Amino acid sequence: MAGPAHVLEAANPAFFTAIGGERRERTGVPLGDLMPELKGQGFLALLDQVYRTGERHVGRDTRVVLGVGRQAREAFVDFTYEARRDSGGNVIGVRMIGVETTQAKHARRLAAEQRALLEQIARQAPLPEVLEGMCRVIEELSPDVIVSVLLADEDGCRLHHGAAPSLPVFYNEAIDGIATGEGAGSCGTAAHRRRKVIVTDIATDPLWDDFRDLAVRAGLAACWSTPILARDGRVLGTFAMYHRTPRAPQDTDLALARLFVDTAGLAIERHHAEQARRTADAREKAARDDLSFLLNVSTALAGPLDEGQTLRRVADLAVPALAPLAVVDVLEAGRVHRVAAAATTGHARELLASHGALRETGDDAVARVLATGLTEVARRTPVGPGLWQELGVTGYVCVPLMDRERPFGVLSLFATDDASLGGHRIALAEEVARRAASAARNARQYAQRAALARDLQTGLLLPDLPDVPGAQLAALYRPAGQGLDIGGDFYDVFPRGDGSWSFVLGDVCGRGARAATTTALVRHTARAVAPLLDDPVSVVKAVDRALNDRNSQQNNGFVTLVYGHLTQADDGLAVELVRAGHTPPLLLDACHTVTPVEVPGGLLGIGIPPTLDAVRLTLRPTESLVLYTDGITECRAADTEQYGEERLAGALASVPVRPTATDVVRSLTEDIRAFMGGHTVDDDQAALVVTAEGPSPVSR
Repeated sequence: MAGPAHVLEAANPAFFTAIGGERRERTGVPLGDLMPELKGQGFLALLDQVYRTGERHVGRDTRVVLGVGRQAREAFVDFTYEARRDSGGNVIGVRMIGVETTQAKHARRLAAEQRALLEQIARQAPLPEVLEGMCRVIEELSPDVIVSVLLADEDGCRLHHGAAPSLPVFYNEAIDGIATGEGAGSCGTAAHRRRKVIVTDIATDPLWDDFRDLAVRAGLAACWSTPILARDGRVLGTFAMYHRTPRAPQDTDLALARLFVDTAGLAIERHHAEQARRTADAREKAARDDLSFLLNVSTALAGPLDEGQTLRRVADLAVPALAPLAVVDVLEAGRVHRVAAAATTGHARELLASHGALRETGDDAVARVLATGLTEVARRTPVGPGLWQELGVTGYVCVPLMDRERPFGVLSLFATDDASLGGHRIALAEEVARRAASAARNARQYAQRAALARDLQTGLLLPDLPDVPGAQLAALYRPAGQGLDIGGDFYDVFPRGDGSWSFVLGDVCGRGARAATTTALVRHTARAVAPLLDDPVSVVKAVDRALNDRNSQQNNGFVTLVYGHLTQADDGLAVELVRAGHTPPLLLDACHTVTPVEVPGGLLGIGIPPTLDAVRLTLRPTESLVLYTDGITECRAADTEQYGEERLAGALASVPVRPTATDVVRSLTEDIRAFMGGHTVDDDQAALVVTAEGPSPVSR
């Protein structure tokens, strides 16, 4: 440049390219005329200063706007102004040497911004936050650009708003959910074609025919859109750069788009992976919750409940886990009865419980389910009569309770405004109903078997002990378990027809129906032969033969017993008894001394004729003969030794003076209960006490 006007004398091609290319490729004109945009930016003043002083000026990464109007661009340069001198040392002009640093500066800033975005992605920042930050970064790097990111749905057929902080809200709302396809603007077309679509003038491009008015309203004139693709080729979305004036992209614009499309793709894929993980975690948690709920249901229904308790329990379990309202209706004798109602509030439960009218119409859902055995679901108020408006019911599901392919009841769940019955809850309801039906069926069968066992046990024991002249009788009987199986202990007292009486107490090996048949055989055989045979030994041998004569498949093991005859005498009761493998009877005399009645005798029903002997004794007035089973002496409390014969003798010896048979049984019962401490007995316990009557004890 020459002279104070800085007339351009010469420049290399790089200079002319930087300031605008061929349209500015001129020399012989002042620099201010060639580049009027320099006025106001301080560069001409610096030239004047160097020309005037002759001192060099150096600038580093200095910002300059090159060009005017639509052709203007921001650039950064390192430059040096130094004086040109003649041979005499006089300043005749200025030489400028410069290096444009725009790309390097942009690259450094891009790297920093991209690093920040990658850090956001790495720490799993929310996708909208990452995408909006990316849009703002690009808009700061290129102030005349408006950036938008749209996200594709799972099948890639529609695009939804992702981020566009500088676009009008109405515009974002209008294009949210647009279908991909040819002619669907720049973004819809780019997603459809799976390649970049550049529209330099929206006003004339046919791809924008359906959206041109919207673009004009938003002040948009150009749009370049690039599809965001996953590593497997799926369309993840689109990255768009808008301009408010028609223009074509430069290489720097395309490079910027490529860089941030890759970053956006990484962020979206990371988001999808995180969503998939969270979905998998949610499904796993839901599965665990479902399993826990069903386990709780099974545990709650596994207790010793009757059928009514079971159905009430299942209604309670269903609320609020499955629905806010639940009822159970059952079919009994051709009529429908409501047996359970549950709700989140007491008032709602009362309303449900009060509406238990029988169903006479085919329009009623419960009646239909009972008729078909199929689940019925409706997202509306039930058609049948009911307090549906008061309860706020908006939908229902009725699930059958099945017993061997036949419905015997219905579990009904009702939704309100605050709850819904989706497919997941319906499936859970069906599984709960299946388990509830099974538990109710088991409870019903248990109750039937327990009732049968009680009836059969009652038939095998005396309802009341008879009145025996000269004697008092009392008995203790405590079956083991919960009454479902019939015990093997028994006792009986019956007349022989000649004024004497027979008594027997025994123990059958085993429990249940087979033990019951053995008990019945022993009792009935003894009752049948006792009037015909004179001595107890013969009666017991007859019982043994009857046991051994049974079919081998009916054999239920051995039997032990004590059998004897009672005859009233002037000095008390004459007793003749036989012991067949049983625990020895105990004699409680008037002085409260307890003595075992020792008499040998083998087991019955084992196929070997037992060796039996009879023993005779006399019970003086107030003396007692105590017969008992080993369930008493062998019972245990928690972590203690057996009750034992010594404690039994002590309990008998502690009875009141001149005890009755009832006193003896009461004392024994109280001592056993105190020893057991509330624990359940493991074996049947039975005792029979015979006490001789009399005004006062008489010495032998």
